[in-house]
Amino acid sequence: MISILSKSKATRPGGASAAAADSSHGGGAGPGELDEVRSAPTDAPEQHGDAIDPTDTVAAIDFALCNDEPGTLSASNSAHPQSVWRRVLLYSLPPAVMMAAVAVGYLKWQEFSLRELEATRAESVRAATDLTVKMLSYRPDTVDKDLASACDQMTGAFRDSYAQLTRDVVIPGSKQKRISAVATVPAAASESVTHSRAVVLVFVNQSIVVGDDAPSSTTSSVKVTLSRVNNRWLINDFTPI
Repeated sequence: MISILSKSKATRPGGASAAAADSSHGGGAGPGELDEVRSAPTDAPEQHGDAIDPTDTVAAIDFALCNDEPGTLSASNSAHPQSVWRRVLLYSLPPAVMMAAVAVGYLKWQEFSLRELEATRAESVRAATDLTVKMLSYRPDTVDKDLASACDQMTGAFRDSYAQLTRDVVIPGSKQKRISAVATVPAAASESVTHSRAVVLVFVNQSIVVGDDAPSSTTSSVKVTLSRVNNRWLINDFTPI
């Protein structure tokens, strides 16, 4: 290999003279061809097959993003990511904040309504208990006052019925036979309640003494219906069950 290369160099002592010799024997390019060679661009990037150098594309995209040149990229890709997020936050935050405020307000209102309902329920049960004890308890020497006070805690047609019953039957009998009664409520439960009306189930124990006899006891269950009048719970129905 080395001897062959040395012989080749000996027959062609210089690169330039060898090229001239080749051109003189018809192997070189003609004048027209030389002009074409001179006019051809020398800095064109070498391409291998159909592959495209990605450097130009990346540079074009980078330039478009930095300078916002119209027409370089599509409208959806021409904006900076930061500006896109700023627009998203600008238009989405106010409705989101408003919806969150409405949700919090609703939850607060619901919580307040539930607390108010539970307070009303407890209040109505307490009123039904106290009024039941009052309307079923009396003594012979104070029967008028006792039952008149109970009547003041009633309303509607039931008030009229109770007043007539006590006036015609209970008060005269208590005075004549020295009848006394003491009522207690061992348990009571709310059946339904609204701001203005409540139904309470009341369990009643009543002890009755006639003259000098031993006391007798009775147990009963009553459904007491209450109405709120001028911010006071009043009995408007009293039904044994």
